[in-house]
Order: sequence, then C-alpha cells, then structure tokens
Amino acid sequence: MSQISGLFVEKPQTVTAIKGKNVTFVAKVDSSQMLRKPTMKWLKGKWMDLGSKAGKHLQFKESYDRNTKIYTYELTIVKVVDGDAGGYRCEVTSKDKCDSCTFDISVEDAGEDAGELDFSGLLKKRERKQKEEPETDVDVWEILKNAKPCDYEKIAFQYGITDLRGLLKRLKKMKKVEPKKSDAFLKKLGPAYSVEKGKKIQLNVELSDPNAQVRWLRNGQEIKPSAKYIFESVGGIRKLTINKCTLADDAAYECVVGEEKSFTEVYVQEPPVTITKMLDDIHVVVGEKVEFEVEVSDEGANVKWMKDGVELSRDGKYRFKKDGTKHWLIINEATTEDIGTYYVYTSGGESKAELEVEEKELEVLQSIADLTLKAAEQAVFKCEVSDEKVTGKWFKDGVEVTPSNRIKMTHIGRTHKLVIDDVKPEDAGDYTFVPDGYALSISAKLNFLEIKIDYVPRQEPPKIHLDTTGSFVNKNTIIVVAGNKLRFDVDITGEPPPTVCWKKGDTSQPAYPEGPCCLLDSKHDICMMQEISEAEGRVRVETRKNLSCFVIEGAERSDEGLYHITVTNPAGEDKADVMVKIVDVPDPPENVKCTAVGEDSASVQWDPPKFDGGVPVKGYLMERKKKGSSRWTRLNFDIYESTTYEAKKMIEGVLYEMRVFAVNGIGISQPSASSKPFMPIAPTSEPTRLTVEDVTDGTCALKWLPPERIGAGGIDGYIIEYCVEGECRLTTEWVQANETPVEKNSYRVRGLPVGEKMLFRVTAVNIAGRSPPAVMAQAVTIREIVERPKIRLPRQLRTKYIKRVGEKVNLVIPFQGKPRPVVTWLKDGAPLDTKLVNIRTSDVDTILFIRQAAREHSGQYTLSVQIENMEDKVTLEIQIVDKPGPPIAVTVTDVWGFNAALEWKPPKDNGNCEITGYTIQKADLKTKEWFMVLEHNRRPSCTVSDLVMGNEYTFRVFSENICGMSDDACISKNTAAITKTGLKQKQQPYKEKDMCSSPKFITPLVDRSVIAGYSAAISCAVRGHPKPKIIWMKNKMIIGENPKYLMQNNQGVLTLNIRKPSLFDGGKYTCRAINDLGQDEVECKLEVRGMAKNLHHLQCVTLTMT
Repeated sequence: MSQISGLFVEKPQTVTAIKGKNVTFVAKVDSSQMLRKPTMKWLKGKWMDLGSKAGKHLQFKESYDRNTKIYTYELTIVKVVDGDAGGYRCEVTSKDKCDSCTFDISVEDAGEDAGELDFSGLLKKRERKQKEEPETDVDVWEILKNAKPCDYEKIAFQYGITDLRGLLKRLKKMKKVEPKKSDAFLKKLGPAYSVEKGKKIQLNVELSDPNAQVRWLRNGQEIKPSAKYIFESVGGIRKLTINKCTLADDAAYECVVGEEKSFTEVYVQEPPVTITKMLDDIHVVVGEKVEFEVEVSDEGANVKWMKDGVELSRDGKYRFKKDGTKHWLIINEATTEDIGTYYVYTSGGESKAELEVEEKELEVLQSIADLTLKAAEQAVFKCEVSDEKVTGKWFKDGVEVTPSNRIKMTHIGRTHKLVIDDVKPEDAGDYTFVPDGYALSISAKLNFLEIKIDYVPRQEPPKIHLDTTGSFVNKNTIIVVAGNKLRFDVDITGEPPPTVCWKKGDTSQPAYPEGPCCLLDSKHDICMMQEISEAEGRVRVETRKNLSCFVIEGAERSDEGLYHITVTNPAGEDKADVMVKIVDVPDPPENVKCTAVGEDSASVQWDPPKFDGGVPVKGYLMERKKKGSSRWTRLNFDIYESTTYEAKKMIEGVLYEMRVFAVNGIGISQPSASSKPFMPIAPTSEPTRLTVEDVTDGTCALKWLPPERIGAGGIDGYIIEYCVEGECRLTTEWVQANETPVEKNSYRVRGLPVGEKMLFRVTAVNIAGRSPPAVMAQAVTIREIVERPKIRLPRQLRTKYIKRVGEKVNLVIPFQGKPRPVVTWLKDGAPLDTKLVNIRTSDVDTILFIRQAAREHSGQYTLSVQIENMEDKVTLEIQIVDKPGPPIAVTVTDVWGFNAALEWKPPKDNGNCEITGYTIQKADLKTKEWFMVLEHNRRPSCTVSDLVMGNEYTFRVFSENICGMSDDACISKNTAAITKTGLKQKQQPYKEKDMCSSPKFITPLVDRSVIAGYSAAISCAVRGHPKPKIIWMKNKMIIGENPKYLMQNNQGVLTLNIRKPSLFDGGKYTCRAINDLGQDEVECKLEVRGMAKNLHHLQCVTLTMT
C-alpha cells in the first residue's frame, strides 16, 4: 500500500469557466525525494480517466525544472461546454508514495453577463412588430422550456424580460421538477447509495415488462453472477446484492434494459479506526532506545505520528514499524532534544504520551590527588570517569586553564590529564576538572614547596611510609576488583634519595629461581621473585622523588599475590610487604539438575562455583524457560542462599530448562549451563475399585480400574504388593509381586501361602513416581474354592439349531465351576472330529465354530463339563439345510373340458428338511411362455382349470422347503390338449385394417402447483400411427437436452420429470406430438411456490420465460 504524503507544491483550484472559452489547470510536484519519475493521472468524477480522451478538446502538457526538481503538469480544456462541469481529481504516484487533490468546474453562459448589450436598443426595434401583432395571453415559461438554450436571449428580448440571470435560475428549477419519464423502468436506481465496509448492499429496479432481460454494469464492465454478486428476479423487480463490500466496490453502477439505462453510485464508507491500546509514558536515559507502541482496531489502517504538534517523517532519527494492528514509533538513541509530548492519530481516535530523557550519571573512577612540588618539577593531575565521550574543562581557582607550551591538557579514553612542566610558585592553587554537561567537579590542590639549599652534606637512612588509611582493608592488604585500575602511592624518605625496587614473589613453597631473585627475610627462604620494571606496561612502577607509584591497569586474577618493596641508599635499607587481593564476580554454578518434579513444581539442585571471586558467595538467582524458547524468566529477586530450590507455578506436561547465577559482594556471575529438560508431572491418584476376581491354592487374581486423575504423565504401569494380615501393620513390610510394572488392570499373584489371610494393595507408576496405594479393605484367605460345574445353555440352543449350507456357525456356551472343569464334546455319541469343527475353551466358556456349514455337520452334539466326580451335560441338535431337488415323474393323468389333472412324486433330495409345498406353472406350446398356476401346493397332485380351448399345454413343478424353491423343475412327460367339441369354424376372408392415424392426445396435461426444491412431474397420453415424435416446450421454447429435465415415453404415456424446480422453472409447458399424418399438442401451467421469510404464508410466483 502506498503511503499518503504531501507531494504537491501547487494544486489545481476550483474555477467558474465561461462557456466557449478555454480554461487551464496547473499542478506542480516536488520530486527531490523520489527515486523515479512520478505518474500523474487526471480524472473526472470518481473513475473516468481523461488521459484516454486527449485531443482537440482536452490537451495535456508536462515540463521539468532540473534546478528545483519540480514537475509541472497542465490540463487545458478548449472551448468549455456544459458537459465539462463537475468534480475533477488529479492523482500523482511514485513507488510507495501517493497524493491527490480535487477541484470543481462550473460553467456559465456568456449571455448571462448583459453589461455589453444594448437592451433598450433591441427592445425599440421590437416595438413596431409588437404593435402590429394582436395581444394574446402567452405562457413565456412554456415557450422557454421547449426552446433551445441558444434561443433564450432572443425570446427574453421578445417578451421584455431583462433579468436574464433570474430567468436561467428559474428554468433550472423547472427542469429539475419534471424528470424524464422512462418506458422500460417503473422505478430507477437512486442517485447514490452508501454502505459500510464489510456490509451488504442491495440495488433494486422495477421494470414495466416483467419478462425483460437486464444487465448490470460496474464502471462500464458487465458483472457476472458469483458468490459476491447475486442477481434476483421477482416479477418485474430486479435486484443486485453485493456481499462483503470492500473499497474496490466503491464505483458507478448501472442497470441496462435494451437501450435504456439507470445509473447510481455506491460509496463504501470505512468505519472509523479506533485506538484499542493507548500510548504509555516512557522514561529513559540518554542513548537508550525508545519504542512507542499503539494498537488500533483495523489491520489496514494508517496512523499519523506527531511531536508537539509537528508531524514526524521517516528519516534517520525516527523509524515507523507496523505488524497487523500494532504500530511502533522507534527512536534508536534518545537525546534530551527528544523530550516532549508524542501524539498518534487515526481516523477515529488519538492518544498521547510523554517522553522524558535523563542524562547518564557520570561516575568518577579515579579522583585527582593533591600534589606538593618543588620548583622546576612536573605536576600531573589525572582523573578517570566512566564515559569515554565526556569532555571537560580545567579550572584553577575558578578561572579556566588555557593551554600553553608549559601547560598541556590531554583526553585519552576515560582519562583526563593536566600536565604543568617547570612548576613555578604562581602555579600553586586549587585545580578543578568539570565534565561538560554534568553537575560534577573533581578538585585537588597544588602546593609549592620553596627550599633554600644550604649545602650541608648529610645522610638519612631510607624509610617506607605506608598509608594504611587509604586503600588498605586491613594491615598491608589491598583489595582490587578485577578489571579496575590499581594505583598505590608509597612515600619514601631518605638522604641521599634511595633506590626503589618492587618485586613479586611467593614463599609458600621453596623453588629454584628462574630470573631476578632475592632473599626475603632473615630465615633466608628461597623464593621466586620477579622484579617489576618501570617500563610502560599493564603492571608497572612510576617513580618520582620521594614517591613510588605501583600501577596495575585492568587487574586480573593472576595479579594477586605478595608484593615486596625495597628501598636502599648509602645510609641503609628498608623493606615492606604489600598483599594485593583481586576480587571478581564468582564463576557460574555447576551441575544444575532437576532432582524431583511435582504437578506444577520441580526441585532443582546445583553445586557452588569453583571460584567464589575472592569474596564469599551471598546466594543465587534462578531463571527458567520453556524448551525451545529464548525467553528466560527470573524466579527470585531476593538472593537465595541454599543450593536447592523448588520452582513453582509451572505448567504440567511442558518441558522446562533451568539456569543459576551466583552472587557475591562484587556482582552476579555468568549463567550456569542449562539443566537437562525436565517436565513437571504429578503422580496419579490411587487406582479405584480394587477387588478379588478369583482365589485358588497359592494364587489370587485381582482386578481394578484406572485412577480418576492421571495427568499429563500418563500411566507406565501398576505395582502389586501383598503381606500377611497382622504382620504388615506391625512391620509395614510389603512384598512386591511383580518385578516390572504391569500395564493391564488385572494380575494374578502367585506363590501365596495356603490358608493365610493376605492383604493386597496396588500402586500406579509414571515418570513422577508412585501414586498413593489402593488397599484391599478386607483380608483374603488363600484356599481353593470348589464350585459345582454347571452349563448355562443359551435360550436359542435349547431347540433345534438350523443353519443353511455355507453359513457360519459360532456357538458360545458359558459354564461355571471351580477349579477349572474338564470340557468334552461328542457328536452322535462319538468323539468330535476337530478337522471338521473348531473348539475353543476358556475358563468360563467354550466355543463351537464352523466356518462353512455342510450337511455332514448336522447331528446331536453333547457337551460335558466335569470336576472330579461332578459332571454336567447338555445336548444340542444342529441341522444344516439346503434347497430341495425337483419332483419326480410329473404326469397329466386326465383332461376334461377346460381342466387337466396332474400328479407327481416327492423329490429324492428334500434338502435335509421337510418339503413345505410345490409351485406349478403352465405353458402354451404356441408361445412357450410360462405362467404361474398354483403356489405352495402341499399335495403331490393338483387340478389346473380355466385352460383355453384349442390350445395344448405342458406343465412344470418346483418343490419348496424352508430354504426356498428348488433350482430346477420337473416338466410333465405328456401334454394336455383342450379340443373343440361340435364346433366348426368358418374361415372369413382376411381384410387388413388400416391402423394409420394422426396423433391424438387422449389424456391432456393438467395445471399443477409445486413447492420449490421438491421434484415434480407432469404427464399426458397420446396415440397415433406411425409412432409420433414427441417435443416438450417451456414457454414455447424447446427444452432440448437439459439435464434438469427427464422425458419418458412408455407406450404412449408421456412424462416430463423436473428435478428440484426453482422459481425460474414456473411457466407454461407444452407437449407436441408429430407424425406424417399431422400433429397435436396440449399445454398446462406449472406454478412453483417459494418459501417466504414469514413462515405463516407462501409466496406464489409464476415466471414466464421468453
């Protein structure tokens, strides 16, 4: 989307043009901020592009000024006419920027200004003609309404009208009152419609001809029906529905009927964009990043940022960011100039926030030391501040110090120096360093020491003066924070000036020296002594008269140790020891691991850091995050002293990681390595409904239900434990029955002592551990329970069990008895052949299974269950049946009159069941078509009546049983001839009859009324020879091969099936039959009723299609 911005330097202005004169519009565009040439469009109204109409009437001109980088665009309308009046718009675009402006043109007739016309002279010329004409009552306004505009002035002069301007205004009003009538439209579209973005709008017109066809156009392009554009036709009303309007639907629409059109415009209004999340005030320090965030109601909305009433633009200082409904104003590095009130505006709201920017606090890392110097010596004032960019000024007694050949000022990094060479008495005073922009000052004093030298040679032994009130935390020990700078000044006296030697060594263990070495004390312990030179370096010594400075730049752990200073001169020697201790933040803790988890908590343990930084560890800070996330969450803000911590308020089933920081008096360590991912999971609740399922000698079968609360950890299995009643309550020792958890909800405990009363309990196990146990309420005595065997025969097996050949037999017969009974099957008294029948037996039932039944499976089956000398038996009969064979020897035994007697014998194969009847059929030897005579005849004989004289018949018989009729029939061996007795037929000469006839409808079509959506059919009947051709028509239009219609012709009965008719399927239907002798047709009216919105009535609509 292009960003709306102000690109126009000069915009076209609204003008009033004189008809017939030329008018020119000028627009100027600034291209200094553009990467490419802008594109200019001149539009009339909302969508008419004037660029396509360039010619004699419309002329365009374009120029470019290279100095000012301004494009000038001109539009000239040659000889303005009335049609040029209206609203215009010019639009300029360039990549991601756009701008537009509107202007209007109103056209006035040149005759309206009558200042140059001599009306009196013109009227005088008309006086003679008026006198000659008789006076009649004439309606001037009727004449003007019907006259051409070019004749208005002439008619006004003729009838003495001098106020031409008023005449034109009145004529305009009269023309508005009388709109032009339309022949095609009873009701046209309104002049304009307004709809909110995303809503639905409906455009309606009413036609004078209900059968007229209409076309809908959008910006001159025809609209096709779709899910967005829906066309409806109800009688003479035509509707266009536009669903989910967008800004693209803001256009001109027209409805076209023949040559007539109805125009309208649709305006899509965007709902005002409101602010759902207001700006927050922000307080930052100079140099920090600032982000103002606001959230609006629409994703595509544009917002405007302003500061103190001035609109902000995208440049190096301000950045704008957008993500969905969120908008940001970003200032990368805040300064004090950014302080103020910031506003954000949308089309439906605004918000403001204050930005406060504070200066950074400046820290003094090294202050200035007082100096006492003699003449010609060098004075060096040096200080160190926390910000390298800070500049400053030096003052002496309140007066700014100016550099010279003798006075030099330097600024290197964070260090500021003032060096005065060849110190003079006038240099004594108070020196102050003032950082620019900070209310801070660092002061020191320079004392000038005047010495009168009297040459008296004398000697004074050297002496080291350690200042124990400054950097020392205790006797001869200095503590330095790692990374900081150490500067230790030692005052030395002695005459002549002594020689100073600094050395570092360790006397903890004897060793052989590998460099400069010395004897430490009177015990002559050998130590490794490393001399510290005065050369430039990180660890160095700076020596001046009566002063030795020991300097460590950026202290490191290796700098810790015992340092020795030795001063010597001819008068003697002095020694001193200084212990330098380097302290730092501790190392990270180690071995962070999760030791236990709960439903929403976890216990974490870690080891203390190997190095505490030289300062005791005060405690720890903990952080956690979800696995895969980069956002760590601090768990405690107060220092936690223990090395175990229980993290709470965690989500069950989510993987977490932990890390720990160690804290001492210096600061916070780096974070430890992340722990292995762990998941807070709670143990399940106890299993439910623990019961005893079975007890035998030495075993007990238990069953239970899963816990009511399982949680995200699921269940890995169950642990079953048991103990003897009484002992477990005293010793609380339970014996685990299973080594690994069982997944099923049942288990048989084996190896139990017979006769003892045992208690059982079951515990669910998952990754979080064991659940509370489910304990058996009462003790169970371990002993065999003898139960008499008993077969529980299902009801359907207590009678004969019948199945057809090929079907499946699956009989499940439950039984009971303890201990487990012995099951035996017999067939017809003999052991069962397991190759023909499958037997499966469990502890509680036995199954007899036959995959495909055959006749040989029929018989009596005996089931026996036995426990020692106790037994129970049942007998069931299985019968496998099939279709019977055909009867035997069907014979016609007698024929009399119109009757014939038949007899036959039963079939050899009855299908293993009783024959239930016979089916008899007859056939005439002429046609040989079989017709049913009798069904379900139970006897092997029958009498067939109502035979036709002169015909000879044969018969066939089918046998029946419960499986159905036999596949084959037995045909009678002889026939039955029905002879004619005493009648002689006189043959008449055969005369062929002419059967040809023109089509004639013997059953007409009937008017019908159906409901839309339900299939309907209309029928009629026709006869004629030769067979007529049938044509179906709707509203006199041939239907043809339309899949919606199904046409059927069954021996002259004609049917037209209409599949799910709609309101458009109503009308007049015609059926026409045509052959060589003529034609005939019938018609009917089909009315389709649609369901109205009000369910209490139906709206009937009849549509006639043209």
